[in-house]
Amino acid sequence: MIAYIKGKVTFIQEDSIIIDVQGIGYEIICPNPFVFQSYLQKELFIYTYHHVREDIQCLYGFKDEDEKQLFTQLISVSGIGPKSAIAILGSVHVPDFVAAVESEDEKYLTQFPGVGKKTARQIILDLKGKLTSMFFIENTVSVSNEVAGSHHLDEAKEALKSLGYLEKEINQIMPTLRNSNIQEVDHMIRHALSLLVKN
Repeated sequence: MIAYIKGKVTFIQEDSIIIDVQGIGYEIICPNPFVFQSYLQKELFIYTYHHVREDIQCLYGFKDEDEKQLFTQLISVSGIGPKSAIAILGSVHVPDFVAAVESEDEKYLTQFPGVGKKTARQIILDLKGKLTSMFFIENTVSVSNEVAGSHHLDEAKEALKSLGYLEKEINQIMPTLRNSNIQEVDHMIRHALSLLVKN
């Protein structure tokens, strides 16, 4: 297994980054590739999960060990594969997710792409009680939701900056973006782009 990779970030794509290690480019699928924008053409240490099947080999990358641990727990759930797990991680704050599982908050879990009521119930059934020893969680889901919302806004803002928008332009749309109640970072970025075009 490839536990981590250290090398120069040469490209950032919509769903992955390319890291050059001694002339070999590793494509690493990430929840939010644009969080690594500041490392473009610089050295990066990234945690990875090497997924191997008969017909495919993929590297999945994470900014910290918490993301990687949650990913490995998610793919242990019946009905959730790596693509679904990455989609969930793309719009989640880890303590928030853990708190939702522990409180059996199906409504919160079904907000993620590809997660219906049946899958949400399976997540709770398979993971409740297993995550609390791995991660710190907030006292309540509502508190951690506020933290997650702020976290998502920060990621969206950094992505917009990487696309060439000025901070002044971005700050003008932040109040609207904050009140949009959009939970997924990629959807938040798309909504922000539509607002910027209108302005």
